Amino acid sequence: MGNYIIETEELALRELTMNDFLPWHQILSDQETMQYYPSVFDMDKTRGWIDWNLDNYRRYGFGLWAIILKDTNQFIGDCGITMQNIYGDGNLFPEIGYHIDKHFRCKGYASQAAKSCLRFAFKNTGFNEIFCYQKCTNIPSKRVAEKIGMLLRKEYSDEKNTKTSVYSITRTEFYAMT
Repeated sequence: MGNYIIETEELALRELTMNDFLPWHQILSDQETMQYYPSVFDMDKTRGWIDWNLDNYRRYGFGLWAIILKDTNQFIGDCGITMQNIYGDGNLFPEIGYHIDKHFRCKGYASQAAKSCLRFAFKNTGFNEIFCYQKCTNIPSKRVAEKIGMLLRKEYSDEKNTKTSVYSITRTEFYAMT
């Protein structure tokens, strides 16, 4: 297989590379997959997404990682930790993000990958709280946040999402449930 950062029973997570461009672009250019984003990604935006993560790996030692199905070695999405301006006030917070190919949704892969990334974050960083935020209508993403033990902390109105939901879990809460 490859240089994996995280492995679960079914999944392996590794750094994204430009070799992932075609399968990643297929996912990010799909209208159904990107329904909670302002628009689908064109080729330049997909390249930019990969470049952003390459920069995150160098800058922070983490980013969104490629999710590979171990049985088939198939690229099915991404999951990982990025620094995000969650409240729109310029302050950056660690966020677990995930995007799964629509053909592999509802199989528990996002929750499995996200929980593993939470474990990674609390084991390998000094962060005492990890966040997840999304458009308030993104019910699937909210469910993943809840499945991995996060609690709804705040909802607020904003220009980008109309209304944003912010979930989080503290280090103490995470270790109390494991």
